[in-house]
Amino acid sequence: MGQKEKLIQRLKSRPKDFTFEEAESLLRYFSYERSDKGRTSGSRVMFVSAEHPPILMHKPHPRKELLSYQVKQLLELLSQEGLV
Repeated sequence: MGQKEKLIQRLKSRPKDFTFEEAESLLRYFSYERSDKGRTSGSRVMFVSAEHPPILMHKPHPRKELLSYQVKQLLELLSQEGLV
């Protein structure tokens, strides 16, 4: 099982310790690119893809883990697009 499949399985299990870096890695596998919205974006990060609608995420700080609602939203968005 490759890294992409491992990340998908991990996301589907809705772990409490799914990190922003793991989410970013997974989105890169689906041809998303990180697009910071300039200096005033703060902790908001947009992931854009030519093939899929954009995903706006809040980068957690000071912790690295996403909150449970963020994991759920990410899973729902990727499911709607047929990616997971």
